[in-house]
Amino acid sequence: MMRQFFTVSVLALALAACGDKTAAPAGEAASSAPVVAAPAGQNWVDVVAATPDGGFRMGNPDAKVKLVEFASLTCPHCREFHEAASATIKSKYIASGNVSYEFRNFVLNGPDFAATVLARCQGAGPFFGLLDNFFADQAGWIEPFSRISKADQEALAKLPEEQAIARMAELGGLADYVKLRGIPRAKFDQCLADPAQSKAINDLRNQAVNELKLTGTPGFIINGTVQADVYTWADLEPKLQAALR
Repeated sequence: MMRQFFTVSVLALALAACGDKTAAPAGEAASSAPVVAAPAGQNWVDVVAATPDGGFRMGNPDAKVKLVEFASLTCPHCREFHEAASATIKSKYIASGNVSYEFRNFVLNGPDFAATVLARCQGAGPFFGLLDNFFADQAGWIEPFSRISKADQEALAKLPEEQAIARMAELGGLADYVKLRGIPRAKFDQCLADPAQSKAINDLRNQAVNELKLTGTPGFIINGTVQADVYTWADLEPKLQAALR
């Protein structure tokens, strides 16, 4: 499965994203959701956990509405959704206890794969902070991958899978990037050498493509139902409001 990420130009891979979706400006839904009080002293935004399906969930595990997002760290439309929606999802929906939010990585290319390993390897606690960083800094951390030489790209294609991920991450400057965000070099090397990390990411991709039939990112599921033709916060918020009624 993963070998495909190293058989074409790293630059092309780094810029490939999102299928054929066209992002629209974010909007606001007019209706309001019911509010369920959190237990005394409980901030649902701080409640995070790994899920049996391979994602990371934030919020009340017994929420009435369970929102799942499949997204790529290199997808511009995913970044735009994150910028438009993340703060509101946390403050208005997750904090109320009515909505839980689960992020599942849908890896689209080699740089995405390397960054995803590093974000996920730290576990549920640091994951969402790293997710925020990778989206906020998307253009900056992707750009060094465009400077990987043709010779290095050809060499990457000949390496075993885990070695190829690690070497790509190093060539793309991710070691320095994540060091500034709490991941020392020893942990960087450990995560990228772990075959369990690669398997988990490939399993999520297979789930997205083969089980859920998602064709691009971002993709959303509400209470187990794939949301067709929903790619932006303007598209998604009315669906959340309807599910909360």
